[in-house]
Amino acid sequence: MAHEARPSIRAVALPDGLDRGSSTGKLRYRTIWISDIHLGTRGCKAGLLLDFLRETESETLYLVGDIVDGWRLKRSWYWHQTHNDVVQKVLRKARKGTRVVYVPGNHDEALRDFLDLHFGGIHVVGEAIHVGADGRRFLVIHGDAFDAIVASYGWLAILGDRAYNFAVTVNTWFNHARLALGLPYWSLSKYLKLKVKNAVSFITAFENAVAAEARRRGVDGVVCGHIHKAEIREVDGVLYCNDGDWVESCTALVEHFDGTLEIIDWSAMGANGGPVRDAVAELVPA
Repeated sequence: MAHEARPSIRAVALPDGLDRGSSTGKLRYRTIWISDIHLGTRGCKAGLLLDFLRETESETLYLVGDIVDGWRLKRSWYWHQTHNDVVQKVLRKARKGTRVVYVPGNHDEALRDFLDLHFGGIHVVGEAIHVGADGRRFLVIHGDAFDAIVASYGWLAILGDRAYNFAVTVNTWFNHARLALGLPYWSLSKYLKLKVKNAVSFITAFENAVAAEARRRGVDGVVCGHIHKAEIREVDGVLYCNDGDWVESCTALVEHFDGTLEIIDWSAMGANGGPVRDAVAELVPA
């Protein structure tokens, strides 16, 4: 089975070969996958996501889990106006003809009680099979079922989640200071995660396990989220794709109209101010 070579993760600020609609000026894709937004947390970069949703159009939009962070909302309530705006923008896309498919994750697992139902034009499913423009078939799942800690030790996952959210909070203040100095956004939590040997080993094991499931299903590839690390790479003949997140990296996976897949790094657009500055400012309590 032939697959495209792994592309680099690049910013969308200077796109090559992207289809901008002549009437709208927006970036047009056949399909967009986003996940791990974590609405309801201070770490959510809702301002950046809203900018991304305004500037892009697609025939299909997959919400690949952890869109709303039910775990955090149960402990304490936080809901910025931009979080409302993101929800309304997605609903508006559905009303205007975008096919919106919601695959719940572990942080919004309550929606798994409502599979195969439609809410405001959004179809909730446990998993999906996406057929690309080039005929390749992709299993679309959140991925938490392949996280041994989440699957077997729920209490430990919650403890780890709290530690992670602490790192994200520190990261928010850290970047507020960087922006005051005119420096671009930089993810402290992402840096720490990739520098820890055990975390790197976990990510590799996760990617291999998800790819193995796709191989078992007889599909060409898999699209998931969950671990907050955007990636496109071939694993033993299966194309593993992770769309990243909107807490640390602010990335999305997109499919062009010829079936080519690419990871878009939206945060890089704000390197000289603009959307990133607004998105970080919203997280700092008044």
